[in-house]
Amino acid sequence: MDQQATDILVASQAALRQASALMVQYSFSIVGAILLLIVGWIAAMLLQRWSFEGLSRIRGFDETLARFFSGAVRYIVLILVLVMVLGQFGVQTASILAALGAAGLAVGLALQGTLQNIAAGIMLLVLRPFRVGEYIETSAVTGTVVEIGLFATELKTSDGLYRLAPNSTLWNVPITNYSRFPTRRHELSVTVPKGESLKETQDMLLDIARSDSRVLLDPAPTTFIDTVTNDSATLTLRYWARSENFFVTTRAVTKSLKLAFDERDAQISEQPAQ
Repeated sequence: MDQQATDILVASQAALRQASALMVQYSFSIVGAILLLIVGWIAAMLLQRWSFEGLSRIRGFDETLARFFSGAVRYIVLILVLVMVLGQFGVQTASILAALGAAGLAVGLALQGTLQNIAAGIMLLVLRPFRVGEYIETSAVTGTVVEIGLFATELKTSDGLYRLAPNSTLWNVPITNYSRFPTRRHELSVTVPKGESLKETQDMLLDIARSDSRVLLDPAPTTFIDTVTNDSATLTLRYWARSENFFVTTRAVTKSLKLAFDERDAQISEQPAQ
C-alpha cells in the first residue's frame, strides 16, 4: 500500500514538472503570439493606409479600386500573421497554406460568376470606357451611369428608371458612349420638289441652323445635295452641337425647319444621330 502511494506521488510530481515545463515553454509562445498579433495588426492597418494614399495619388486612379487593393493588402498581411502565430505553437504552416489554397480554389469555383463581375469591374475602373454621369448604350442596357462598383454598375434610364447591370454584361461588349466627346454631329434631310430653287433652300437651311445659338460655328453648318431624281432633290443639313445640348438642339432645329417649310412642298426627314 505504501509502495502504491509512493508511485502515485512520484507520478504526480513528474506530471507537475512536465506541466511546469510546458507552461514555461508555451508561455513564451503565447506572449510571442500576442505580440506578433499586435504588431501584425498595426502593420496591416498602416500598409492599408499607405497603399490607399499611394494609389490615390496616381492621377485618374479610381477611389473604389484604390480601396479594393488597399483592403486586399491588409487581409494578405493578416493571413500571413495568423500563419506565423500558428507556427509559434509548432503547427505545420505548410499544411495550413495548402489548406488555404484548396479552400481558395473551392471558393473561386463556387463564386465564379461573382469573380467575373469583380474582374470586369476592375477592368472598367482601370480602362474607363465610361464614367459617372455619362450616357451609354450597349446591346443589353442603356442609360446614364450613376455609380461604378466592383460587382455591378448603376444606371438611370432616360425615363427615370433605376437599372443595375452586372459588370460582366458591360465588359467584352461594344459600348457606345454618347457623352465622352464634347461635340456630336446631326443631320436633317429635306426633299425639294422639281422647280424649287435649291440655292434658296440651302441658304434657308443654313440660316435656320445659324440662328440657333446652340449650333456650333466651328465646325460650321454645311448643306449638300444628297440624292437627285427626276421629280425632286434631297438636301442635307449637317451641323454640330455640344453633347450636353444635343437632344435639345436637334429638337429645336427640327421644329424650326418644319415651321419654315409648312407652306412649301417639301418633306423633312431626320437622319440617325452620329
